[in-house]
Amino acid sequence: MIREEDVKNWIVDEGIFREIKPDNDADFHFIVEFPKDNIMDIVKPIGKDFIIIACATQVSPQHLELMSKADLSKRHEFILDVNMEINKFLVDCQLAINNENNLLQQFVITDQIFSDGISKNNLFLSLKKVFKSKLQCVWLIEKTFGVPSPTPTPSNENSMFI
Repeated sequence: MIREEDVKNWIVDEGIFREIKPDNDADFHFIVEFPKDNIMDIVKPIGKDFIIIACATQVSPQHLELMSKADLSKRHEFILDVNMEINKFLVDCQLAINNENNLLQQFVITDQIFSDGISKNNLFLSLKKVFKSKLQCVWLIEKTFGVPSPTPTPSNENSMFI
């Protein structure tokens, strides 16, 4: 059984709790900041025996501009590379791709912990996996298309929608 009180105590104790998000589809939905300046969600869907750890990231306008300058084959290869890289982390990923120009607009990375595996240690391992997966996507964008100049200030508003 996954107890809301346990999960909340763990994230409060470690200083990453940010807020409770009202969610009619969840028994509980917490917004956390892990690591600093990165917003993630911890959600227990109603009637399920797992929690979801999620991070949604909007591709910055500066990165979109760099991506749009690349030819179509490079963009297609990039999408394949993103899928292959994220797959290595054993997480789930949804890519929002604009079909008109084959540009990655947003990506949502999620992981699950079932009730028989819930522990503070497993929660934080999952948070790390999801964050490292997000970081891998950002690095792959920059490796493939370059770094925008000047470097944009990171956005703190990337919580997912469930």
